[in-house]
Amino acid sequence: MGGWITDLFQNTPEIALFTALALGYAFGKVPFGPIRLGGVCGTLLVALVIGYLTGAQLDDGVKNLAFALFIFALGFSSGPQFFANLNRKGLRYLGFPIIEVVSVIGVVLVFTVLLGLDQGTAAGLMAGGATESAALGTASEAIGRLGLSADETTELQNNVATAYTVSYLCGLITIVLLTSQIAPRIMRFDLREESAKLWQKMSGGRERADGETPALPDLVGRAYRVEQSDGRSVDNIHASLNGHSTVEEVRRGDQTVKRPDPGFRVRTGDLLVLVGRRAALVGAESVIGPEQAEEPDTVLQSLDVVLTHRGTDHLPLESLGEVLGADLREAVFIRRLTRTEQEIPALPKTRLHTGDVLTVVGAPADVRAVEKKLGYPVVSQKTTDFVYLGLGLVLGILVGQIVIPIGGADLTLGTGGGALLSGLVFGYLRARRPTFGSLHPAAAGTMKDLGLATFIAAVGMSAGPSAWQLVQHYGVMLPVAAVLTTLIPASISLFVGRRLMRIEPPLLIGAVAGQQCSTPAISQVVSTAGNTVPVIAYTITYAISNILLPLTGPIIVALAGAVV
Repeated sequence: MGGWITDLFQNTPEIALFTALALGYAFGKVPFGPIRLGGVCGTLLVALVIGYLTGAQLDDGVKNLAFALFIFALGFSSGPQFFANLNRKGLRYLGFPIIEVVSVIGVVLVFTVLLGLDQGTAAGLMAGGATESAALGTASEAIGRLGLSADETTELQNNVATAYTVSYLCGLITIVLLTSQIAPRIMRFDLREESAKLWQKMSGGRERADGETPALPDLVGRAYRVEQSDGRSVDNIHASLNGHSTVEEVRRGDQTVKRPDPGFRVRTGDLLVLVGRRAALVGAESVIGPEQAEEPDTVLQSLDVVLTHRGTDHLPLESLGEVLGADLREAVFIRRLTRTEQEIPALPKTRLHTGDVLTVVGAPADVRAVEKKLGYPVVSQKTTDFVYLGLGLVLGILVGQIVIPIGGADLTLGTGGGALLSGLVFGYLRARRPTFGSLHPAAAGTMKDLGLATFIAAVGMSAGPSAWQLVQHYGVMLPVAAVLTTLIPASISLFVGRRLMRIEPPLLIGAVAGQQCSTPAISQVVSTAGNTVPVIAYTITYAISNILLPLTGPIIVALAGAVV
């Protein structure tokens, strides 16, 4: 590379960093058949090239800060879902992340012995084969605590990054093809057909294709002129309708009564504005009077609500009305359901988890009432509580410094493990008591993505100069080991889920993609399935694996050192 670019990148490493981010994320969007590498892998590849050609380096302080922010935000976002699934009802899917962790460690140790892998290469094989970027950081940090010389530590940490790059590419291709194409053929089921059947079973109706909306919306507003209900109370009118609805407004001459009391009595000539399920308002003319074409002031409001009510954990969506009560269960509509930043089908049989985000639509008064009953609104988190954030990071890093001597080894979580644990606890406490510690999901997502991308770029630039030597040393055996590191745990889970647990095929495929923490895999699975049913299981195993897999970084470093 030209001398002036080398000088620029070496003297101004921040330019090298953002160049790696820009080019890496652009490259990550390029499709290779059904596969896209994604921004993280793209950034690592570009950073390796920049490091190899220019020798540009980022300060270790920048790398450590970026990783601490990423791992804390990861724990904070996953905390509510992680703890929500650690119960008897979540045991159905808890086994998949455990199979992933145990199998990945076992496979990597076998290859460590067969190929004579050093601790860095073994850790990179594990992180890449499991397609878990966070394990790359915890493993590199664990190597830094081995007490080796600076040159030995740098060499092993560089090997982590290089082995991770090769293994991640092979692992990503393997898990995408296995879940979306190979597994359905081997296990003899049509993923699209099975997903359609499960959707119908959970919803009781036909699934809608992308871009389709119901011609007859479920939640509607109607205006009626009172002729038949003179002298009747609002509560009596509600009882006469086919289902529940709410009288949001009564106009009487120049006067307007908003959300009248149940005992309020209407008169002939009043204009009543009702909001509720369409089925409840069919036939309302025979109860109240003729429908009017007037445009009242009443509006519908949409609000994202984080679910914190304990009584809703693992409750089917169709039973949410038991918590809302008779006044609200037919007056609002759940338009969208999001879990761990993934939208899942808001179907009657879908089970809710603490930390889910419900998009609630209804009259403003009804939406506010639902918010108070179920949790707290996402829109209220307009600022970040840096007191809470800073305290969480300080406590996490301090916990990571604690060393517990066990035999001849020192056990410690390190900065990564400590920040992850702290993020889990602080995110869980925030979900339970939303009066403090606000961190908007978008802010947490940016902190997580930018922190990981910066850390990956720093690791890649550091490993660039020595990457080619490691690839030459192991040759084709490293990609083979990577494919098997991904394939074996996933295959075990497919067998256990299909033959022993009898899990529905779409949910099983989603669970396997989730245990691998592979967003590209679930994206391709959803495309093949034709609907988002597999995401229901994906979010459960993803939340647990996202916490367990990073903790395997220090474990594989210790075990690889013991068997070599």
